[in-house]
Amino acid sequence: MVAALTRVFGVHNLALAEDVVQDALCRALEVWKFRGVPDNPSAWLMTAAKHRALDVLRRERTARTFAPELGRLLESEWTAAPTLQSLFEPSAIRDDELRMMFSCCHPRLPEEAQVVLVLNLLCGFGTQEIAKAFLSSRAAIEKRISRGKKALASAKTLFDLSSSGSEFEGRLVAVQRAIYLLFNEGYHGATEAAVRVELCDEALRLARLLLQHAPSAVPSTHALAALMCLHLARLPARLDVAGYLIPLAEQDRALWDRRLIDEGLRLLDLSAAGSELSNYHVEAAIAAVHADAPSVEATRWGQIVALYDTLLSLRPSPVVALQRALAVAELCGPDRGLDALRAIEDTERLETYPFYFASLGELELRRGNLAPAKSQFQSALAVARSKLERHFLRGRIAECEVREKASAGRSETD
Repeated sequence: MVAALTRVFGVHNLALAEDVVQDALCRALEVWKFRGVPDNPSAWLMTAAKHRALDVLRRERTARTFAPELGRLLESEWTAAPTLQSLFEPSAIRDDELRMMFSCCHPRLPEEAQVVLVLNLLCGFGTQEIAKAFLSSRAAIEKRISRGKKALASAKTLFDLSSSGSEFEGRLVAVQRAIYLLFNEGYHGATEAAVRVELCDEALRLARLLLQHAPSAVPSTHALAALMCLHLARLPARLDVAGYLIPLAEQDRALWDRRLIDEGLRLLDLSAAGSELSNYHVEAAIAAVHADAPSVEATRWGQIVALYDTLLSLRPSPVVALQRALAVAELCGPDRGLDALRAIEDTERLETYPFYFASLGELELRRGNLAPAKSQFQSALAVARSKLERHFLRGRIAECEVREKASAGRSETD
């Protein structure tokens, strides 16, 4: 609704577009309370917004300027209504969402601000929801949204999807990155919920929107969508009934969503067109190896280590190096895994990352070194970011203590 109305009013009237959406939602609260929720709530809201927009055009057409590219079409009583009707067709709304998505990823905006704008304007998330997702204050998020909207308004018009060359390609890279970060925030975020499914679903919806537009349906977009499908397929087995994370080795793979796996593998095949190799391709390939394995033991860990080597060459990162080290441990044993962990450079960036210490603890535990394992889990607990992480780490500490008691009991018996 915001995207469609911004196309009508112009990006400089973004606040007006949001006000009209708010009016439509308030009207729904009033009407639906007495008449019940309609069979197609979104169509009802779109119609209400369209009628409200026409009222605004009639009332304020002499007081302000609207979308310059629509010109006199919105000024004439004879053409305003049919123009609005055409702008609210499903295909037009899809294009408007794409325009808004590319506009949110303005090159003058920092990456984090781009994601916040996408969440606010395209996904409908409120300031408080965004603050919670990013573990930030409401005031900080409000500032980012405000700066982002000012950058949008300064552009005068929404991004032109017919643009070609470096401008479109640069924006597409930023859009893909924003969607990727949005998905990661939902799937691996540090909030009180282990998974924010609504963030993951919105990220996949936006990626599918990119795939419907030929210029943005490039191999890297297919790979990005494949990556999200393959990860989401594992979601039904990733949480227990209490909402706590279940490690990959303990997941019931029969619960994995086969439909999403098949879609992810199909998209991964499509991403192989051309010579482009992005980090999305490699991450999707890693997810595909996991999806194909009947168990942790039967996983092709050698292939996964090789893929992580490729990923490190494309996007060096201590977190990627950590993930590679864990794959090495599965392939060659905990001693080699610990060697790989300790060989990671720039570990300063991992000092506030609880899963670095937890990984050291897991491998020490597998070696039977209970005291070092417990110490690493305690270090992880000290920097844990959420209740769920603290619950998991306390469980690992308790496991070490149980084994220590059992070992002490055996020693006394001997």
